[in-house]
Amino acid sequence: MEESSPEALIQAYSSLIGKPYMPPYWSLGFQLSRYGYNSLAKLKAAVDRTIEAKIPYDVQYADIDHFRKQLDFTYDTVNFNGLPEYIKELRTKGVRFIIILDPAINMEEQNYTTHLNGLANDIYIKWPNDQNPQFNETSDNQNPYMVGYVWPEGKTVFPDFFKQKTHEWWMKEIDNHYKNTLTFDGLWIDMNEPANFDTNKPKPWNWPPNRPEWNLKCPHNDYDDPPYVPLIATHYGKDTRISDKTLCMRGIQGDNNEFIHYDVHNLYGWSQTEPTLKALRNTLNKRSIVITRSTYPSSGTNSGHWLGDNTSIWAHLKQNIIGLLEFNLFGIPYIGADICGFFGDATPEMCTRWMQIGAFNTFYRNHNGYNGIDQDPLALGKDVADTSRKITEIRYSLLPTLYTLFYLVSQNGGTVIRSVMHEFPSDPRAMDIDRQFMWGSSLLISPVLDKNVRSVYAYFPKTRWFDFYTGKEVETTGRVHEIDAPLDHLPLHVRGGSILVTQESAVNTDLSRKNPFGLIIAPLKLDQKVKGGLYWDEGDVIDASGNSTLINFEFTPGSNRHILKVSAQEINFALLESNYLKTIRIFGVTSQIDNVTVNGVVHTKYEHDPRTYQLTIFDLRIKLDSVDSKEIIVNLK
Repeated sequence: MEESSPEALIQAYSSLIGKPYMPPYWSLGFQLSRYGYNSLAKLKAAVDRTIEAKIPYDVQYADIDHFRKQLDFTYDTVNFNGLPEYIKELRTKGVRFIIILDPAINMEEQNYTTHLNGLANDIYIKWPNDQNPQFNETSDNQNPYMVGYVWPEGKTVFPDFFKQKTHEWWMKEIDNHYKNTLTFDGLWIDMNEPANFDTNKPKPWNWPPNRPEWNLKCPHNDYDDPPYVPLIATHYGKDTRISDKTLCMRGIQGDNNEFIHYDVHNLYGWSQTEPTLKALRNTLNKRSIVITRSTYPSSGTNSGHWLGDNTSIWAHLKQNIIGLLEFNLFGIPYIGADICGFFGDATPEMCTRWMQIGAFNTFYRNHNGYNGIDQDPLALGKDVADTSRKITEIRYSLLPTLYTLFYLVSQNGGTVIRSVMHEFPSDPRAMDIDRQFMWGSSLLISPVLDKNVRSVYAYFPKTRWFDFYTGKEVETTGRVHEIDAPLDHLPLHVRGGSILVTQESAVNTDLSRKNPFGLIIAPLKLDQKVKGGLYWDEGDVIDASGNSTLINFEFTPGSNRHILKVSAQEINFALLESNYLKTIRIFGVTSQIDNVTVNGVVHTKYEHDPRTYQLTIFDLRIKLDSVDSKEIIVNLK
């Protein structure tokens, strides 16, 4: 890699802020969610539809509608009666479960243990000098805490994650909830800007009509009314204050009250991610995931991110790509949008196209909002489900490549998803490409982003490119090609000089991880070596050092023969008996084949397509769990 390349720059940035964390393998699978199941029966129906459609599927979510009164660390024992048992049932089917947590804690709920424990440990954001300007509006017993109103049915206080005691309280609450209530596999932390409803207005939008008007109203001072107001604060009107929709900037935080909220406001979500991931690892004793709404530089060391509450419109489908590219540059490569859109109702066509692009988000989750229609694929019809299954199976077949990319960025920093310009910085035309993106340096994705469109105009920089599906080479490069893209097809192309590691798909990653591997080899020039690799471990072990395997693949195309060498860099984790190399697809083989040998033994099971020049060698049984080198030779006529 050139020292001045965009990737080298992001690696240097990652070295400064912290390298991205390594997600568990299962978190790269398809995930399903919505706000507004409102009952276990409706959640089960969505799960059953997805399984019925045979769409590979690894994670189910529960949003705040599964809570009792929107209280963290509870569940609704009436509408979600049987949820603890159902979560365990899903695990037997290879489906994990993730629940949501919001930072705002109800201070008015009677006998709410989570809040009482917080009070006992003095963990909430305070007013300065314990002087509460809300005193006359809250209760006869003045407390020093800043009080707001969010989702819970009562006034709320906000944990101060700059306090060590808050970390300890939060981790204990997570541990207790797991051990005593719901055996979740990951956590989704939302509303952590932190959000507060309608600050400075007479009352929150969801304030109970039977109560006197009340709201958090911020005093006027240099922090809440600075001379220069950030542009984002004026998004909802020119007179908006920076405290609108959040907390008052004059709040104090820290173990010794050393921080003013104004100075650490943008760090609130960041400060919550570390204790959340630590709690999961301590409780589960496994690698897990935290998905956070609010981020800051270095959030990627502990969490992934989703791109917020989007809308089911074509413009937001396009913006999905922008978000992927930006957050990879920010050091948060585990990133994705609410597939099919959060607000509004997606049409079957839009959801089909969004599932296609979503399959190449690193965080692949279909999620939508409270008043919308069901948008899981089969709910929108058999055609949507069939296309979703097809593209999701392709994603699952590429998960070894994606997992290896995440391993590399966890070790070296850098990006998983890249712009075309990122890989071709000296190409002026590449700078304008925002409708295509890449996985690593090897796979080009060219999705349809517009209504009623059945082809895409895809730009191919000057190098060799091959159709992922057929192996056929793109005839001329350095120009735009119109590529057929019927509703059930996503154009994918492999860059010359690449090796992709594949694996046969299955209905979940527990099963797909047991399947044989394959290779896709795209040569660049004669006698120029092409290299690739596979990183493999248990999939969710916290520290895989000394318990993982690195396999190297080296392909050298020649005029008389092509040689593939397979060697192990490390063998510290035994692959399963079924994890052998079964299929090799080699693109650009223009000569006729004389024979194929594997470690000197003739192998007769191969096919060569004279139209696309793809050579497929199949029914191999090349073991990958030893340090012995393997050599596959294709002799040409």
